Amino acid sequence: MISPRRFGSNCYLLISDGKAFIVDPSISADTIAEALKAEGALPVGILLTHGHFDHITSIDKLREKYHIPVYIHKDDAPMLTDGHKNAFFVFFRRDCVYAPADVLFDDKTELILGNEKITVIHTPGHSEGSVCYHCGDFLLTGDTLFSDNIGRSDLWGGDDEKLRASLDRLESTIDLNITIFPGHGPENMLALALDNVAFFRN
Repeated sequence: MISPRRFGSNCYLLISDGKAFIVDPSISADTIAEALKAEGALPVGILLTHGHFDHITSIDKLREKYHIPVYIHKDDAPMLTDGHKNAFFVFFRRDCVYAPADVLFDDKTELILGNEKITVIHTPGHSEGSVCYHCGDFLLTGDTLFSDNIGRSDLWGGDDEKLRASLDRLESTIDLNITIFPGHGPENMLALALDNVAFFRN
């Protein structure tokens, strides 16, 4: 993880065999470039857990610098090009938009990074196209599930009932001992994180 800065959102580097996916570039492209250089990793793509402004800050600068594609679930694709949908306008009363995504995926899409396989798990609720990324013994949960809370569902594409169903899906299909790395805040064990949001699920 690269330490959160501007909006308190976590940015992650997934690295295998010298190649990297940048996940939710919420900090400056220069900071991400420094981290990639320190790891000796070549970026091959940008993965988004969803399309809210605080997770997509540097996508265009990184695309320009590295000529790499941006991946997002098809249901969140409109958020990149609409400041109301990505919520920037909601908070700052001005527009902030980005170039369209290069690759749209759906549930259960499998991505290959070096020697690793990453599986997309569609978890709508925080946004319509929110996803988690399952790779080996960890799970990137975006704003679907935090260590001790869940992402808000009152912005464009949010839905409480869908979010509850997504949490149920994680509980029933993923090893509960797996470590989650959320879009905000620290990591936790999946079982403990789900226990911490019982107030919302029940």
